[in-house]
Amino acid sequence: MDYIAPENSVAGTDEAGKGDYFGPLVCAACCLDNKILESLEHLDIRDSKKISDNRIRLIASELKKNIPHSVVAIGPRRYNELYAELKNLNRLLAWSHARAIENLLAKTDCAVFITDKFGDESLVKGALMKLGRQVKLIQQTRAERFPAVAAASIIARDEFVRRMEELSERFGVELPLGAGAPVDEAIRRFVAKFGENQLVEVAKIHFRNTRKVLG
Repeated sequence: MDYIAPENSVAGTDEAGKGDYFGPLVCAACCLDNKILESLEHLDIRDSKKISDNRIRLIASELKKNIPHSVVAIGPRRYNELYAELKNLNRLLAWSHARAIENLLAKTDCAVFITDKFGDESLVKGALMKLGRQVKLIQQTRAERFPAVAAASIIARDEFVRRMEELSERFGVELPLGAGAPVDEAIRRFVAKFGENQLVEVAKIHFRNTRKVLG
């Protein structure tokens, strides 16, 4: 059954994984209203960057049970294909946010969406399709201060971490978060085991780490 959103409902979108060399890019969208927000007050919904991953897992589980949401996960291979096609990270982010919005609108009639402003506002608007073009889209810097965006950030982070764990288990190589020195070491271990050609299966290869390690 479709969710009929109350008049005071607001939807938010946020992503996880854009700064991580390994793993997917995940974007989530969710719809909140004051009544639902009050019932979930005990979860302390806030920016996922301020919460431990263990706590995020618990909060995300409760959120997904209680609010309309959608998740768009772009695996590394598909991410690399899209980046090669779009040649711009902000365009790729806009595409993922737009897909999350469209998917949520298939479940709910939320009319207001807030998303983090990561580039020209026309990028997300231009990526929206028929349903998305009918909503009011608000793009704000530091948008995680809005509960709907914070909730989306938690759901996105939970999905990202879960998929990272699956990738590490699938290849038998620990794939660290971020893009620092531990990542460079993991690239060397992965390539030694599987070869350079397989990096597209686990990594965002346009990151400078690839050139730094492999030349």
